[in-house]
Amino acid sequence: MASTSLATLPSQLASPVRLRRRAALSSASRPHFLLHRATKGGSQCRLAVTCNAQAVAPTSFAQGTPVRPTSILVVGATGTLGRQVVRRALDEGYDVRCLVRPRPAPADFLRDWGATVVNADLSKPETIPATLVGIHAVIDCATGRPEEPIRTVDWEGKVALIQCAKAMGIQKYVFYSIHNCDKHPEVPLMEIKYCTEKFIQDSGLDYIIIRLCGFMQGLIGQYAVPILEEKSVWGTDAPTRIAYMDTQDVARLTFIAMRNEKANKKLMTFAGPRAWTTQEVITLCERLAGQDANVTTVPVAVLRFTRQLTRCFQWTNDVADRLAFSEVLSSDTVFSAPMNETYQLLGVDGNDILSLEKKDFCDLGT
Repeated sequence: MASTSLATLPSQLASPVRLRRRAALSSASRPHFLLHRATKGGSQCRLAVTCNAQAVAPTSFAQGTPVRPTSILVVGATGTLGRQVVRRALDEGYDVRCLVRPRPAPADFLRDWGATVVNADLSKPETIPATLVGIHAVIDCATGRPEEPIRTVDWEGKVALIQCAKAMGIQKYVFYSIHNCDKHPEVPLMEIKYCTEKFIQDSGLDYIIIRLCGFMQGLIGQYAVPILEEKSVWGTDAPTRIAYMDTQDVARLTFIAMRNEKANKKLMTFAGPRAWTTQEVITLCERLAGQDANVTTVPVAVLRFTRQLTRCFQWTNDVADRLAFSEVLSSDTVFSAPMNETYQLLGVDGNDILSLEKKDFCDLGT
């Protein structure tokens, strides 16, 4: 496969599509999704989802410079998962380029590890093409910042990135999604993840889509540190169970999947060995820290009411969107999936996957 000049990119990459929930994007020159719903037996059911990314015409790269199959671009490289993907890739001998937004504190640790850092911003599509020159595979770990509208990066930016990857002949696109995102269209972030999955599947790219349940590393700031510092930890009264997986295992399995032709164009879920409730996590952290936690319980009903209240004001809509996701995480739901078929497909021994109770408490943040 060969690279291409930026001049060959289609003009529509200059501006991203805009998401209109549960409606088609009407511009004929842009990719679109259509989410059909109908009433059956008094309840709504999903009939079909069409995500069309064929607006980007195929481009011939026969005359270009061959691209090394070890050259990868990691998007979202400074995040909890992204930095583990970078470390694993470098350890396995990949040439790693990291797409990082311009920031006051440079991501020097990525350079120190041996990666190349390029500045770009998914919310500014014109900055994307240059980052893909000479790249064989893209690993997309990115998500928007809490202060940003969810759609800016997680939909508009991702559509621009996927279009650009297709136009420039990227050979593989790895996308991290959320477990059960197809079952919660009422939650904007989960609906966007599901529509992005469909968008990728219809794009013509070779891809791997990985749905994740939860990261062990996210527990350190939420539970471990507050317990050690004798501060309050926040929980809910719902029996939600989450199968947390170590991000190092997520990264390791990702590269095993990338090298396995049987995983091409597959959608798979990565889940930890056991699903934990909030109270079980707190109890484990208390035992490892050797001290009791000061637990503040937030009833799910309060989250639900707060979400409805923030919907009343335009400037708090994004808060309501994120509370919708919190409400799902605090409902009577199990975020887990059987892993036997995935282990068999990837040739992995399930006993090698780290469980939360065996994770080094002092190492939870890495």
